[in-house]
Amino acid sequence: MKKIYKPEIKDWKDVLRRPTQTVSDIEGTVNAVFSEVQEKGDNALRKFTEQFDGAVISNFEISESEIAEAIALVPEDLKDAIQLAKTNIFTFHKAQKTEKVEVENTKGVRCWQVKRPIQKVGLYIPGGTAPLFSTILMLAVPASIAGCRDVVLCSPPNKEGKINPVILYTASLCGVSKIYKVGGIQAIAAMTFGTESIPQVYKIFGPGNQYVTVAKQIATKHGVAIDMPAGPSELLVVADDSANAAFVASDLLSQAEHGVDSQVILVSRSEAMIDAVETEIESQLKDLPRKEIAEKAIANSKLIYIDNDQTAIDFINAYGPEHYIICVKNEKLYIDNILNAGSVFIGNYTPESAGDYASGTNHTLPTNGYAKQYSGVNLDSFTKSMTFQKISKEGIKNIGNAIELMAEAEGLQAHKNAVTLRLNSLKE
Repeated sequence: MKKIYKPEIKDWKDVLRRPTQTVSDIEGTVNAVFSEVQEKGDNALRKFTEQFDGAVISNFEISESEIAEAIALVPEDLKDAIQLAKTNIFTFHKAQKTEKVEVENTKGVRCWQVKRPIQKVGLYIPGGTAPLFSTILMLAVPASIAGCRDVVLCSPPNKEGKINPVILYTASLCGVSKIYKVGGIQAIAAMTFGTESIPQVYKIFGPGNQYVTVAKQIATKHGVAIDMPAGPSELLVVADDSANAAFVASDLLSQAEHGVDSQVILVSRSEAMIDAVETEIESQLKDLPRKEIAEKAIANSKLIYIDNDQTAIDFINAYGPEHYIICVKNEKLYIDNILNAGSVFIGNYTPESAGDYASGTNHTLPTNGYAKQYSGVNLDSFTKSMTFQKISKEGIKNIGNAIELMAEAEGLQAHKNAVTLRLNSLKE
């Protein structure tokens, strides 16, 4: 990891740069795949699945027999762990449900707001080097609580044309029955346009690599909403001498092993802590099965010394980390002043892994600085807020003249007339 000491504000932009390609670097590839999927449907999906995943697929939809076979292959202790995580995620997201908001603003003018589920949602579940079955819990559980009618799940197959058994088991546990063997750009395109096999959806959820992230952004140009631009994983830890260097190193490596384009950062006021964490990373890295992936991510990562709290806080908010761990004595200062972060983890015994799996919070979070304007996935991500109003005769008398004056001032005579006619009818 690169060590940086007291970076000046003018250099922050370069220091904070993520190791990701820009949309323009990838957009041409994504648009080409989108065009072919829109035109040729399943045939295009077969072509790209063979090209990108090395799998020959005749039928994209997972059958009931495939699900039953997968369920039998999952060890019981892992099933118990997944059930525990599902319970915690359900409890936390169920608590986010809000009741109808209703107000009588003026006598006879009644307004209310209710939330309705998005009818058709698509869940993208990465497979590849790490089959993220935990993401199914994070997406399917709140979709179920919200009441989404159609839930479509796409995940890339392996070279044998199969999806990891734990992905199928978890999807089944969450009540998802429409599961398709397709990944990458082509999966996002399929859910955007619909094909002979895969239904079109109204909103697409889920993380992915840089190509999937750009594909989701391109999908918005075709009338499909997305949860957020959720790309390569990232983590920032702020730690002082009260932190445990081994714990900090393990957290940094936990995100570095996601992918070669992941990024992890340590910010500290203690040079001793920076040196200790660096030593621990070198030691722990040796034993990781995904060592080669983590090493490449670590090469994109930084150990940053900042000599005062306020500058550190400003630096962290400028970065806007996806995951943010606070391990300092004065944790309240950092908690109260964080403005831009996807999910925050506090104290020596709160590893980021807890949020990834079983604490109950959602791990589908904004990356690449989008925490400055996006929230992580939550129950409201699967709903739309709708407003209603009902105005009585007394109500239109009370606000009618104000509407007339405002409409006339904007030069919208028909708007004014819609009120004037009603007011005149009441006079008669």
